[in-house]
Amino acid sequence: MIAASRRLGLGIAAAALALFACAVPASAQSERRGGTPGDFDFYVLALSWSPGFCASEGDSKGRDQCRTGAGLGFVVHGLWPQFDRGFPTECQPANPTPSRLSLEAARGVFPDEGLARYEWRKHGTCSGRSPTDYFRDVRSARDKIQVPPDLARPTSAMTTTAIDLERSFVAANPGLRADMMSVACKGSVLQEVRVCFTRDLRSFTSCPEVDRRGCRARDITVPAVR
Repeated sequence: MIAASRRLGLGIAAAALALFACAVPASAQSERRGGTPGDFDFYVLALSWSPGFCASEGDSKGRDQCRTGAGLGFVVHGLWPQFDRGFPTECQPANPTPSRLSLEAARGVFPDEGLARYEWRKHGTCSGRSPTDYFRDVRSARDKIQVPPDLARPTSAMTTTAIDLERSFVAANPGLRADMMSVACKGSVLQEVRVCFTRDLRSFTSCPEVDRRGCRARDITVPAVR
């Protein structure tokens, strides 16, 4: 009887832990704050679909990129150092604050300077690079990606699937495969396309964990540019 009670108690405890794990966002489970700059396995270039971001949260924050007539489609969200499992954030850099000269290297890469500062603090500090070199790396990674023609500046909303979005990017970028990227959505609205690069940014690389975190919505809405 006692053994059975113990087994029941262990079963309840295990179930509670499983429920807790499900309740904690995947990002919270895998984020590792602090760490050694330069200690990571590969990069993720996150390209935000600006109209999707604006619809979900940008409008309420009054972001300039969301104003009518901005005409923005894919913009850089960030270049993120990753481990094969999880990712580092807020490492201890030699240069904790980017200078005005460093921020010049970010001009035209991020949609605004505030995002560039935030991305350096959260992700760039883990790259092992100086702020200037990190922002140049972000530009280099962005310039290696060709946006499919039908996603360059759509003037009306589209409905598609994560698989079809991945296929479009694969077709437009030689060497890229579906297991080297993922599509992120909020509800059923496109938020980002995330592409995995080797540490030297010379080629794409497989990233199973990033791929598994992709959008699970059956159909995805791609809002038109504004």
